[in-house]
Amino acid sequence: MRYSVRPVGILKSCFKEKFAIPRQPQLAPAARGVLELLPPFEDGRAVIGLEQVSHVWLLFLFHQALEEEPRLKVRPPRLGGNRSLGVFATRATHRPNGIGQSVVKLDKVEAGRLYLSGIDLLDGTPVLDIKPYVPYADRVPEAHNAIAETPPHPITVEWDAEALRQAHAQAQRLSEPVVELIEQCLAQDPRPAYQTPTPERRYGVLFWDLQVRWHYPAPDRIRVLEVVRD
Repeated sequence: MRYSVRPVGILKSCFKEKFAIPRQPQLAPAARGVLELLPPFEDGRAVIGLEQVSHVWLLFLFHQALEEEPRLKVRPPRLGGNRSLGVFATRATHRPNGIGQSVVKLDKVEAGRLYLSGIDLLDGTPVLDIKPYVPYADRVPEAHNAIAETPPHPITVEWDAEALRQAHAQAQRLSEPVVELIEQCLAQDPRPAYQTPTPERRYGVLFWDLQVRWHYPAPDRIRVLEVVRD
């Protein structure tokens, strides 16, 4: 028997590139996006009652990581990218059917539109389904995961004075928490774990329409150098 699925909506996200997206939801509360619902779900009847919910599960497609041949083992970034595990022991983007899931905060509900924060999804992500988070059923106090038992230790993020001024100015223009987003995402240390940074090397990423550039003055420290409109 063959099955087919179609998106219920497309996410407009602050993340325009895969680089520097938090590896789990909720690690960057300032990361915001809008889920634009597609017909027939743009009809307001599809979201009646959802305003009573604080968080939702999103089931989505890793649309830029779809593969013809399934992988049985992957190298999770959390383990430094040099240790293989079975695909079902990880949340790697290389899924058998390209399906991901995230719990995100629901900030506002409109007919045809959901405003979200704490997201970890790329701009343009097709969302396959939306389900309300149910605390008494979805939270498992005794759960454990020896592979990822605790959150990653954040790296220190500091600013050049001019970069911080630029970020505040862009935050006003966009009406978005630019400073907080940059700090929360870079604190996750987005560089590949196998890569040893040097002070001379510059890194960059696109958040909203902003080019953010930084370097590592020390291996355990990031300094934001520039925040400019792309």
